[in-house]
Amino acid sequence: MTPILVTGAAGFIGFHLAERLLGEGRHVVGLDNLSDYYDVELKRARLARLKAQPNFTFAEIDLADEAALGALFTAHGFRRVFNLAAQAGVRYSLVNPQAYIHSNITGFTALLEACRRHKVEHLVFASSSSVYGGVTKTPFSVHQNVDHPLNVYAATKKANELLAHTYSHLYGLPTTGLRFFTVYGPWGRPDMAAFIFTKAILAGEPINVFGEGQMERDFTYIDDIVEGVARAMERVATPNPSWSGETPDPATSNAPYRLYNIGNHTPLKVNRFIEVIEQCAGKQAIRNEMPIQPGEVPATFADVDDLAHDVGFAPKTPLEIGMKKFVDWYRDFYGV
Repeated sequence: MTPILVTGAAGFIGFHLAERLLGEGRHVVGLDNLSDYYDVELKRARLARLKAQPNFTFAEIDLADEAALGALFTAHGFRRVFNLAAQAGVRYSLVNPQAYIHSNITGFTALLEACRRHKVEHLVFASSSSVYGGVTKTPFSVHQNVDHPLNVYAATKKANELLAHTYSHLYGLPTTGLRFFTVYGPWGRPDMAAFIFTKAILAGEPINVFGEGQMERDFTYIDDIVEGVARAMERVATPNPSWSGETPDPATSNAPYRLYNIGNHTPLKVNRFIEVIEQCAGKQAIRNEMPIQPGEVPATFADVDDLAHDVGFAPKTPLEIGMKKFVDWYRDFYGV
């Protein structure tokens, strides 16, 4: 069986996707540069679980290294590629924008070139709900224009969508972009709210609550995300025969290109999110109220009708169940 490439395999979503594919008996090649943006030991622990499985091969490569990437494609002959490698995080993009340009623009372009040269059958790539930026009409739809990003991270993810479409148009490379909405769950990223809040609450330390906790997020459990990603891979992007340049639909094209949202379709206030963590941890949070930071989106809310229609995607994990699984994992992994 031709191996599947998963970039960002030591990352949160990439790790879970690789485990899912390996569990199905697939051969997976995982690529990661083990960036020190957050705890590398957590990444190594994820990798250790993957390396314990016989059908997994790891390549420590920076996505922007065109020569190493090309050699990897030549060696394995990938037909399907998942791109989950990226410099993530909204707040870090305020202080180190160049890291986002290197990973999310230069790296993604190198991957597109490798996919083009090696005639990949389908590239599925991670975008983000952050691309909606200044859009206030909810639920967010992939058929809306998203031309007003509010931070560098969002701008690079929008650029990924534009670059992918260009390669679909010029070279017939089928590409599908997935806009993720606030993913949480076991093995999650230490820079995300679930991890930050849980760690502080269990330690009896204060948490920073921005915007009085009134911001809304479409919290989506990792297993639901992976289910949607895996199903999207099986539906190879094709041209939309009814697409018109006079009334262009941003989510489709006359090229083999498609965009989907993957979210829980149930936005909750951050205050409710904190309450659920408190219940799972059995401890009250010490709150440090803060104003909304620059670049933050007040609310996210995914319209997932297209993905539900095309691949039968339906998120099914309530926050109360998902957060209990995360808190239990955190206690076990860190010995709390």
